[in-house]
Amino acid sequence: MTQASVILALVIVTALAFDFTNGFHDTANAMATTIATGALKPKTAVALSGVLNLVGAFLSVQVALTVTNAVVKIQNSDGTPKESLTANGGEAMLLIILAGLAGGIVWNLLTWLLGLPSSSSHALFGGLIGATVAGLGWAGVKWNGDGTKLDGVVGKVLLPAVVSPVIAGLVAVVGTWVIFKITVGIAARYAQRGFKWGQIGSASLVSLAHGTNDAQKTMGVITLALLASGHWTSTSSIPFWVKVACAVAIALGTYLGGWRIIRTLGKGLVDIAPAQGMAAQSASAAVILASSHLGFALSTTHVATGSVLGSGVGRPGAEVRWRVAGRMVSAWLITLPAAGLVGALLWYAGDTIGGLAGAIVVFALLVVAAAGMWLRSRRVRVDQHNVNDDWDAVVAPAEVAAPVTVAS
Repeated sequence: MTQASVILALVIVTALAFDFTNGFHDTANAMATTIATGALKPKTAVALSGVLNLVGAFLSVQVALTVTNAVVKIQNSDGTPKESLTANGGEAMLLIILAGLAGGIVWNLLTWLLGLPSSSSHALFGGLIGATVAGLGWAGVKWNGDGTKLDGVVGKVLLPAVVSPVIAGLVAVVGTWVIFKITVGIAARYAQRGFKWGQIGSASLVSLAHGTNDAQKTMGVITLALLASGHWTSTSSIPFWVKVACAVAIALGTYLGGWRIIRTLGKGLVDIAPAQGMAAQSASAAVILASSHLGFALSTTHVATGSVLGSGVGRPGAEVRWRVAGRMVSAWLITLPAAGLVGALLWYAGDTIGGLAGAIVVFALLVVAAAGMWLRSRRVRVDQHNVNDDWDAVVAPAEVAAPVTVAS
């Protein structure tokens, strides 16, 4: 096995690890409100979400192709691969991808430790952009397209990041207001039961939509690595084995359940009634599915959070915890640059040593950081048994100043 092949293997393992963290980091997007209202038991909810993420990963490849083609300038203007990135089995490009993935994982785990529903997608893109800028300069990033269509980082990543939570929030506001107006006078017990069934349906749709968007981002990264190493040549298709591996990884991560983030999104923003949960999840599903069809690599976390906030605004008399929301937004704003900084630093570490040894050092640093955060999370447990306790009954991750008191 050549040196480049070993680095490629490290990249694929790291990419699947990111996909796994993406799964448990984003389980809350689909199931937080369903768990909060008691429509489904916690473990049943994450199991259902995992299965539907698996199915959704096979429904489209548009987002995967966006990741493959719209972030790093791996090709010349005539479509031929850049020799500087594909020489020696693509070692230069593979180190950039490895460092970028590591940056995304580190940020995912840190925000999970803090219980903040930040964007796994932006952590991934931030890591890749930071490592690319460090390795190739600012010109190495495909910032925009040719001016005739939305493309590149600006059109496919940053613009959806701003627009999608606003649209989802507005849809949820209107949907929640309409639902409560229509159901005035209906016996509460009948309305609650009906909306809980509606929540299960809408949450299932969000899980399916999450698979069509987030699972594909890792598919795109692995395909980018295969292009750089010469193991794949098409920029318009994804290898089937890559689809299967990424689908399974995100499904397993989803089943693990990111309980601290589920708690924050389900209990920390608003006290959600079943009608609100159904409206929020329906709004999320509509926005995510539309974006997947268009190839926009948006943040499903931003969409889900915007929908939950919208459901709180739309319900008469509902209390929204704006302090918690403000901390979430702060995390959103620094996700891309923070992950980018980690990706850049890891690239420098690997490039300084060089070759296979440099890639191994990057991988080892990632393992050490991940193990440290996991051990820190063991201090106080938040799991399926207490995820639905009152917001103040367990130390709320988004409300504490230090991560030492946070659990999984």
